[in-house]
Amino acid sequence: SLQGNKAVLITGCDSGFGFSLAKNLHSKGFTVFAGCLLKDKGHAGVKELDQIKSDRMITVQLNVVKQEEVEKAVEIIKENLKDPEKGLWGLVNNAGISTFGEVEFTSMETYKEVADVNLWGTVRTTKACLPLIRRAKGRVVNISSMLGRMANPARSPYCITKFGVEAFSDCLRYEMHPLGVKVSVVEPGNFIVATDLYSPEKIKAIAEKMWNDLPEIVKNDYGRKYFDEKIARMNTYCNSGSADTAPVINDVTHALTAATPYTRYNPMDYYWWLRMQVMTHLPGAISDKIYIH
Repeated sequence: SLQGNKAVLITGCDSGFGFSLAKNLHSKGFTVFAGCLLKDKGHAGVKELDQIKSDRMITVQLNVVKQEEVEKAVEIIKENLKDPEKGLWGLVNNAGISTFGEVEFTSMETYKEVADVNLWGTVRTTKACLPLIRRAKGRVVNISSMLGRMANPARSPYCITKFGVEAFSDCLRYEMHPLGVKVSVVEPGNFIVATDLYSPEKIKAIAEKMWNDLPEIVKNDYGRKYFDEKIARMNTYCNSGSADTAPVINDVTHALTAATPYTRYNPMDYYWWLRMQVMTHLPGAISDKIYIH
Protein backbone atom coordinates (compact mmCIF):
# COMPACT_ATOMS: atom_id res chain seq x y z
CA SER A 1 0.00 0.00 0.00
CA LEU A 2 1.31 3.41 -0.99
CA GLN A 3 -0.20 5.90 1.43
CA GLY A 4 2.58 7.44 3.46
CA ASN A 5 1.93 11.15 3.48
CA LYS A 6 0.82 11.42 -0.12
CA ALA A 7 -1.03 14.45 -1.46
CA VAL A 8 -4.14 14.34 -3.65
CA LEU A 9 -6.39 16.94 -5.26
CA ILE A 10 -10.09 16.06 -5.33
CA THR A 11 -12.55 18.23 -7.26
CA GLY A 12 -16.17 18.74 -6.24
CA CYS A 13 -15.76 18.35 -2.47
CA ASP A 14 -18.68 20.54 -1.34
CA SER A 15 -20.98 17.51 -1.11
CA GLY A 16 -21.58 13.97 -2.38
CA PHE A 17 -18.70 11.62 -3.24
CA GLY A 18 -16.06 14.35 -3.11
CA PHE A 19 -16.99 15.43 0.40
CA SER A 20 -16.97 11.84 1.76
CA LEU A 21 -13.77 11.05 -0.11
CA ALA A 22 -11.91 14.09 1.22
CA LYS A 23 -12.71 13.11 4.83
CA ASN A 24 -11.92 9.46 4.18
CA LEU A 25 -8.53 9.97 2.50
CA HIS A 26 -7.57 12.49 5.18
CA SER A 27 -8.33 9.92 7.89
CA LYS A 28 -6.08 7.44 6.05
CA GLY A 29 -3.11 9.83 6.27
CA PHE A 30 -3.31 11.58 2.91
CA THR A 31 -2.78 15.29 2.49
CA VAL A 32 -6.01 16.39 0.81
CA PHE A 33 -6.47 19.42 -1.39
CA ALA A 34 -10.26 19.63 -1.47
CA GLY A 35 -11.43 21.63 -4.48
CA CYS A 36 -14.76 23.27 -3.65
CA LEU A 37 -17.02 25.18 -6.01
CA LEU A 38 -18.62 27.13 -3.16
CA LYS A 39 -15.71 27.82 -0.81
CA ASP A 40 -15.95 31.56 -1.47
CA LYS A 41 -19.68 31.41 -0.68
CA GLY A 42 -19.06 29.83 2.74
CA HIS A 43 -20.87 26.56 1.92
CA ALA A 44 -21.67 24.27 4.89
CA GLY A 45 -19.76 21.30 3.43
CA VAL A 46 -16.62 23.41 3.01
CA LYS A 47 -16.94 24.75 6.55
CA GLU A 48 -17.15 21.18 7.85
CA LEU A 49 -13.93 20.24 6.05
CA ASP A 50 -12.22 23.38 7.38
CA GLN A 51 -13.34 22.49 10.92
CA ILE A 52 -11.13 19.39 10.80
CA LYS A 53 -8.37 21.97 11.48
CA SER A 54 -5.57 19.84 10.07
CA ASP A 55 -2.57 20.90 8.03
CA ARG A 56 -3.36 17.88 5.84
CA MET A 57 -6.84 19.14 4.88
CA ILE A 58 -6.67 22.20 2.65
CA THR A 59 -9.86 23.46 1.01
CA VAL A 60 -9.36 25.37 -2.23
CA GLN A 61 -11.79 27.51 -4.21
CA LEU A 62 -12.19 25.57 -7.47
CA ASN A 63 -14.71 25.95 -10.27
CA VAL A 64 -13.34 23.54 -12.88
CA VAL A 65 -14.96 25.59 -15.66
CA LYS A 66 -12.68 28.56 -14.91
CA GLN A 67 -9.11 28.30 -16.20
CA GLU A 68 -7.85 30.94 -13.74
CA GLU A 69 -9.31 29.08 -10.71
CA VAL A 70 -7.71 25.84 -11.89
CA GLU A 71 -4.32 27.56 -12.30
CA LYS A 72 -4.63 29.21 -8.89
CA ALA A 73 -5.46 25.85 -7.28
CA VAL A 74 -2.29 24.34 -8.78
CA GLU A 75 -0.27 27.28 -7.38
CA ILE A 76 -1.77 26.69 -3.91
CA ILE A 77 -0.86 23.00 -4.18
CA LYS A 78 2.75 23.85 -5.09
CA GLU A 79 2.98 26.28 -2.14
CA ASN A 80 1.72 23.63 0.27
CA LEU A 81 3.63 20.59 -0.98
CA LYS A 82 6.71 19.78 1.12
CA ASP A 83 8.69 19.25 -2.07
CA PRO A 84 6.95 20.33 -5.30
CA GLU A 85 9.69 18.65 -7.34
CA LYS A 86 8.50 15.31 -5.96
CA GLY A 87 5.11 16.19 -7.39
CA LEU A 88 1.47 15.49 -6.51
CA TRP A 89 0.52 11.86 -6.00
CA GLY A 90 -3.12 11.88 -7.09
CA LEU A 91 -5.89 13.73 -8.87
CA VAL A 92 -9.52 12.68 -8.49
CA ASN A 93 -11.77 14.32 -11.08
CA ASN A 94 -15.07 14.07 -9.24
CA ALA A 95 -16.78 17.42 -9.89
CA GLY A 96 -19.91 16.81 -11.91
CA ILE A 97 -23.39 18.08 -12.62
CA SER A 98 -26.32 16.24 -14.09
CA THR A 99 -29.59 16.98 -15.75
CA PHE A 100 -32.40 15.10 -17.42
CA GLY A 101 -34.75 15.61 -20.32
CA GLU A 102 -35.26 14.12 -23.72
CA VAL A 103 -33.32 15.50 -26.66
CA GLU A 104 -36.21 17.65 -27.86
CA PHE A 105 -36.76 19.02 -24.36
CA THR A 106 -33.11 19.93 -23.75
CA SER A 107 -31.67 23.31 -24.74
CA MET A 108 -28.26 23.71 -26.37
CA GLU A 109 -27.26 25.80 -23.32
CA THR A 110 -27.93 22.82 -21.07
CA TYR A 111 -25.88 20.48 -23.26
CA LYS A 112 -22.95 22.89 -23.16
CA GLU A 113 -23.23 23.62 -19.44
CA VAL A 114 -23.10 19.93 -18.50
CA ALA A 115 -20.16 19.34 -20.85
CA ASP A 116 -18.28 22.36 -19.47
CA VAL A 117 -18.17 20.82 -16.01
CA ASN A 118 -18.13 17.07 -16.59
CA LEU A 119 -15.96 16.82 -19.67
CA TRP A 120 -13.96 19.98 -20.26
CA GLY A 121 -13.58 20.52 -16.50
CA THR A 122 -12.02 17.07 -16.22
CA VAL A 123 -9.71 17.72 -19.18
CA ARG A 124 -8.73 21.19 -17.94
CA THR A 125 -7.95 20.08 -14.37
CA THR A 126 -6.03 17.03 -15.59
CA LYS A 127 -3.87 19.06 -17.98
CA ALA A 128 -3.07 21.57 -15.24
CA CYS A 129 -2.03 18.83 -12.78
CA LEU A 130 -0.16 16.45 -15.09
CA PRO A 131 3.28 18.06 -14.73
CA LEU A 132 3.02 17.51 -10.95
CA ILE A 133 1.45 14.04 -11.29
CA ARG A 134 4.20 12.95 -13.71
CA ARG A 135 6.89 13.98 -11.25
CA ALA A 136 5.34 11.73 -8.62
CA LYS A 137 4.65 8.91 -11.09
CA GLY A 138 1.22 9.21 -9.53
CA ARG A 139 -2.42 8.53 -10.28
CA VAL A 140 -5.33 10.09 -12.15
CA VAL A 141 -8.77 8.80 -11.12
CA ASN A 142 -11.75 9.96 -13.17
CA ILE A 143 -15.27 9.55 -11.84
CA SER A 144 -17.42 8.58 -14.78
CA SER A 145 -20.69 6.64 -14.47
CA MET A 146 -22.37 3.51 -15.70
CA LEU A 147 -23.93 6.05 -18.09
CA GLY A 148 -20.47 6.49 -19.58
CA ARG A 149 -20.78 2.93 -20.88
CA MET A 150 -24.46 2.58 -21.76
CA ALA A 151 -26.97 5.17 -22.85
CA ASN A 152 -30.32 5.88 -21.28
CA PRO A 153 -33.35 7.79 -22.55
CA ALA A 154 -33.77 11.28 -21.10
CA ARG A 155 -30.14 11.44 -19.98
CA SER A 156 -28.32 12.42 -23.19
CA PRO A 157 -26.54 15.55 -21.85
CA TYR A 158 -25.05 13.50 -19.02
CA CYS A 159 -24.33 10.37 -21.11
CA ILE A 160 -22.52 12.38 -23.78
CA THR A 161 -20.15 13.90 -21.22
CA LYS A 162 -19.47 10.63 -19.40
CA PHE A 163 -18.81 8.76 -22.67
CA GLY A 164 -16.34 11.59 -23.33
CA VAL A 165 -14.67 11.13 -19.94
CA GLU A 166 -14.23 7.41 -20.73
CA ALA A 167 -12.56 8.18 -24.07
CA PHE A 168 -10.34 10.85 -22.52
CA SER A 169 -9.31 8.46 -19.74
CA ASP A 170 -8.41 5.68 -22.19
CA CYS A 171 -6.30 7.98 -24.38
CA LEU A 172 -4.56 9.42 -21.33
CA ARG A 173 -3.91 5.93 -19.94
CA TYR A 174 -2.12 4.89 -23.16
CA GLU A 175 -0.03 8.07 -23.16
CA MET A 176 0.89 7.94 -19.46
CA HIS A 177 1.75 4.22 -19.31
CA PRO A 178 5.37 4.65 -20.42
CA LEU A 179 5.73 7.57 -17.99
CA GLY A 180 4.71 5.53 -14.94
CA VAL A 181 1.43 7.37 -14.29
CA LYS A 182 -1.63 5.15 -13.83
CA VAL A 183 -5.11 6.24 -14.94
CA SER A 184 -8.31 4.66 -13.60
CA VAL A 185 -12.01 5.20 -14.23
CA VAL A 186 -14.66 4.68 -11.54
CA GLU A 187 -18.14 4.02 -12.96
CA PRO A 188 -20.72 4.28 -10.18
CA GLY A 189 -24.22 2.87 -10.65
CA ASN A 190 -27.27 4.71 -9.32
CA PHE A 191 -26.11 6.72 -6.31
CA ILE A 192 -28.38 9.70 -6.99
CA VAL A 193 -29.64 9.72 -3.41
CA ALA A 194 -26.09 9.95 -2.07
CA THR A 195 -24.75 12.60 -4.43
CA ASP A 196 -27.11 15.49 -3.73
CA LEU A 197 -27.59 15.95 -7.50
CA TYR A 198 -31.38 16.14 -7.29
CA SER A 199 -33.99 17.08 -4.76
CA PRO A 200 -37.70 17.03 -5.69
CA GLU A 201 -37.58 20.86 -5.57
CA LYS A 202 -34.68 20.92 -7.96
CA ILE A 203 -36.40 18.56 -10.39
CA LYS A 204 -39.51 20.76 -10.29
CA ALA A 205 -37.44 23.86 -10.97
CA ILE A 206 -35.58 22.25 -13.89
CA ALA A 207 -38.85 20.95 -15.31
CA GLU A 208 -40.63 24.30 -15.11
CA LYS A 209 -37.80 26.15 -16.80
CA MET A 210 -37.51 23.42 -19.42
CA TRP A 211 -41.21 23.59 -20.29
CA ASN A 212 -41.21 27.40 -20.44
CA ASP A 213 -38.20 27.48 -22.77
CA LEU A 214 -39.59 24.93 -25.24
CA PRO A 215 -40.43 25.92 -28.81
CA GLU A 216 -44.21 26.06 -29.30
CA ILE A 217 -44.17 23.26 -31.88
CA VAL A 218 -42.53 20.87 -29.39
CA LYS A 219 -45.00 21.85 -26.62
CA ASN A 220 -47.93 21.23 -28.93
CA ASP A 221 -46.63 17.98 -30.44
CA TYR A 222 -45.93 16.30 -27.09
CA GLY A 223 -48.41 18.02 -24.81
CA ARG A 224 -48.07 18.83 -21.13
CA LYS A 225 -49.39 15.43 -19.97
CA TYR A 226 -46.61 13.53 -21.73
CA PHE A 227 -44.03 15.98 -20.36
CA ASP A 228 -45.33 15.65 -16.79
CA GLU A 229 -45.26 11.86 -16.99
CA LYS A 230 -41.57 11.99 -17.91
CA ILE A 231 -40.84 14.30 -14.98
CA ALA A 232 -42.73 11.97 -12.62
CA ARG A 233 -40.59 9.08 -13.84
CA MET A 234 -37.46 11.12 -13.14
CA ASN A 235 -38.72 11.82 -9.62
CA THR A 236 -39.13 8.10 -8.99
CA TYR A 237 -35.65 7.38 -10.32
CA CYS A 238 -34.14 10.10 -8.14
CA ASN A 239 -35.56 8.55 -5.00
CA SER A 240 -34.03 5.22 -5.89
CA GLY A 241 -30.45 4.07 -5.79
CA SER A 242 -27.97 3.58 -3.00
CA ALA A 243 -27.33 6.14 -0.27
CA ASP A 244 -24.16 4.36 0.85
CA THR A 245 -21.12 5.88 -0.85
CA ALA A 246 -18.71 3.32 0.66
CA PRO A 247 -18.32 1.18 -2.52
CA VAL A 248 -17.31 4.29 -4.50
CA ILE A 249 -14.95 5.55 -1.75
CA ASN A 250 -13.32 2.11 -1.48
CA ASP A 251 -12.75 1.88 -5.22
CA VAL A 252 -11.22 5.36 -5.47
CA THR A 253 -8.99 4.51 -2.50
CA HIS A 254 -7.87 1.29 -4.19
CA ALA A 255 -7.13 3.20 -7.41
CA LEU A 256 -4.93 5.61 -5.42
CA THR A 257 -3.16 3.09 -3.18
CA ALA A 258 -2.90 -0.32 -4.87
CA ALA A 259 0.41 -1.17 -6.53
CA THR A 260 -1.55 -2.23 -9.62
CA PRO A 261 -4.83 -0.31 -9.74
CA TYR A 262 -7.59 -1.50 -12.07
CA THR A 263 -8.41 0.30 -15.29
CA ARG A 264 -12.12 0.34 -14.46
CA TYR A 265 -14.09 0.02 -11.24
CA ASN A 266 -17.82 -0.74 -11.16
CA PRO A 267 -19.40 0.16 -7.82
CA MET A 268 -23.02 -0.67 -8.66
CA ASP A 269 -25.64 -3.19 -7.63
CA TYR A 270 -26.02 -6.43 -9.52
CA TYR A 271 -28.96 -5.31 -11.67
CA TRP A 272 -27.02 -2.43 -13.17
CA TRP A 273 -23.80 -4.44 -13.50
CA LEU A 274 -25.62 -7.14 -15.43
CA ARG A 275 -27.46 -4.58 -17.56
CA MET A 276 -24.13 -2.95 -18.39
CA GLN A 277 -22.61 -6.27 -19.48
CA VAL A 278 -25.64 -7.03 -21.67
CA MET A 279 -25.69 -3.56 -23.24
CA THR A 280 -21.95 -3.45 -23.91
CA HIS A 281 -21.48 -7.06 -25.11
CA LEU A 282 -24.63 -8.14 -26.92
CA PRO A 283 -25.90 -6.86 -30.27
CA GLY A 284 -28.09 -3.76 -30.00
CA ALA A 285 -31.11 -5.62 -31.34
CA ILE A 286 -31.04 -7.92 -28.31
CA SER A 287 -30.29 -5.38 -25.58
CA ASP A 288 -32.89 -2.99 -27.04
CA LYS A 289 -35.52 -5.72 -26.77
CA ILE A 290 -34.67 -6.42 -23.14
CA TYR A 291 -34.20 -2.89 -21.81
CA ILE A 292 -35.63 -0.29 -24.15
CA HIS A 293 -38.72 -1.59 -25.93
